[in-house]
Amino acid sequence: MDDRNFRNAMGKFATGVTVITTLLEDEAHGMTANAFMSVSLNPRLVTISIGENAKMLDKINESGKFAVNILSEAQKELSMHFAGQIKDNRQIEFGWINELPVIKNALANIVCKVHSKQIAGDHTLFIGEVTELVISEGAPLTFYEGKYGKILS
Repeated sequence: MDDRNFRNAMGKFATGVTVITTLLEDEAHGMTANAFMSVSLNPRLVTISIGENAKMLDKINESGKFAVNILSEAQKELSMHFAGQIKDNRQIEFGWINELPVIKNALANIVCKVHSKQIAGDHTLFIGEVTELVISEGAPLTFYEGKYGKILS
């Protein structure tokens, strides 16, 4: 199989959209990601997957902590910004939980310290131990076949 066929098959899995954030040298950093899942209830663990070429990889390796921000359908522009799809220089006003930047009004802010990591192919899987979370109401921003969407009720 070729790379395009593999990517097309993976695109058939509808996901939510997150922005992963961290703090390094007093500067907030973020990147859009849809590779996120819960792992364990006891202890409370989640996993994110970060590509080897992503700037965020070194930042999480150095900081040892990150937040997963699950976006609402109203936050598509934020997702596009942190995915590098919007090129103008925007100032993002972050919220803060346990000294980590978080996306305000996200459906959930899940603050983690790195529990462990595993290199897998061209990505690093970070398993994070959840230390704090905030939950809000709203409809999720979704991603399917390379396009943003929303849940129809």
